[in-house]
Amino acid sequence: MKMLRAAANEIISGIERAFQELSQDEVEKMVQMIMEAKNKKIFIVGMGRSGFVGRAFALRLMNLGFNVYFLGETITPAAEKGDLLIAISGTGSTKMVLTASSAAKEIGARVIAVTSYPNSPLGKLADHVVTLFGRTKAGWPKEADYLVRQILGEKEPISPLGSIFENNCMVFLDSLIVELMYRLGKNEEDLKRRHATIE
Repeated sequence: MKMLRAAANEIISGIERAFQELSQDEVEKMVQMIMEAKNKKIFIVGMGRSGFVGRAFALRLMNLGFNVYFLGETITPAAEKGDLLIAISGTGSTKMVLTASSAAKEIGARVIAVTSYPNSPLGKLADHVVTLFGRTKAGWPKEADYLVRQILGEKEPISPLGSIFENNCMVFLDSLIVELMYRLGKNEEDLKRRHATIE
């Protein structure tokens, strides 16, 4: 169980670091944009594991009474001016996420990017960026930076591909739901009333 413990410690440390480095101003603006979209439509987009995280976030927003959709589902309605798209991509360069974000901007919807790379194509396209630390599937820098990391005593991560970003993102968005609950004056019973009853 040596590797299990090592990976768990790395994941927990990654979450702690992500929250230490998280900009409260960036998060506050994201909260405000979500609150302003209360009577609009909110779309969530993410591919792969980021998509799983996005679906979990969409579920909780629905429980809170938001009109929310995950892009790619057949029941997703048309976006309109003033709607909100929340795009999740660790690298900020996922093609489908960029395509959706570009389309949303053309329609007049606002875009929030949750990414580790604020200067990525997604970051530059978005109306607002929340920068969330995490090793993404793009991995660490190339060979030239490997020696620098060795000199600084930095070790290669254990967790594969984008796991650190996605774990951090799940915790961040779950925590954001609690903040939204507080601001909306909602409690767990309110969420339960909107939770699925046919399952």
